[in-house]
Amino acid sequence: MLRKDVNNLFDHWPGIKETFKGKDVFLFLDYDGTLAPIAEAPEKAFIPPTMKTLLEKLIKIPKCKLVIISGRALMDVKKMVGIKNIVYVGNHGLEIEGPGISFRSLITPRVKTAFKCIKSEINKELLFFKGSFLEDKDLSFSVHYRLVAEDKVSLLKNTLMQVTNPFSRDHEVRVGYGKEVFEIKPPIDWDKGKAVSWLLTQQKFVSDKEKIFSICIGDDVTDEDAFSVVKDNGLAIAVGNPKLSHAQYYLRDQDEVRKFLEQIYELFV
Repeated sequence: MLRKDVNNLFDHWPGIKETFKGKDVFLFLDYDGTLAPIAEAPEKAFIPPTMKTLLEKLIKIPKCKLVIISGRALMDVKKMVGIKNIVYVGNHGLEIEGPGISFRSLITPRVKTAFKCIKSEINKELLFFKGSFLEDKDLSFSVHYRLVAEDKVSLLKNTLMQVTNPFSRDHEVRVGYGKEVFEIKPPIDWDKGKAVSWLLTQQKFVSDKEKIFSICIGDDVTDEDAFSVVKDNGLAIAVGNPKLSHAQYYLRDQDEVRKFLEQIYELFV
């Protein structure tokens, strides 16, 4: 159930940290808007050096496991983070790679054909919407409209729905929204939440589920699926101050995310 009473984590930190003392912490961290500030274009969203240094310190702690979980393509998020020997989840869970694990969802020829048709039509339509662009992630693709004039956004959304509706009705694609982005994905019942659940069952990562405390931090609508998985036996944290969320707590921005991760680090050293 979505919560209306999402509180700032630091207002409750003394009690929260007691809940996972002595446990192994499994950190699931979104990239854009969580580790890196939102940028005009995906290639401009750089992780600050202080944040990267902190993540590199966290992965050296035996009782702390780190997963970067993103809507970006796997190779893209790996390049942007640039840290070895951690788990990366790309394309909202359609790709997973880390020490001892490699997973990539299969896309049927029918879906590939649908993707090709949709991308062709959308690229024609985007010529009329200055500031919009299509990000091709192979297993999925996104239309970004952060830079589109506000009075054109509604028309763009309607146009995208008109292009994709025939394919979604025939179960050839799934569509959805993120923060100022329109997502087109395969018609697979798989998302960030399913990916989190799957990782938490892998014995190569989790030897004793009773000792695991999961923490998920993200800023987008797509992170709600992961929040819903960890909230009952872990900590779901939204970045920003959402009106409705599966998260129990929120952090205001990337600075508070860094401050929180520093607190996690200090608990183990």
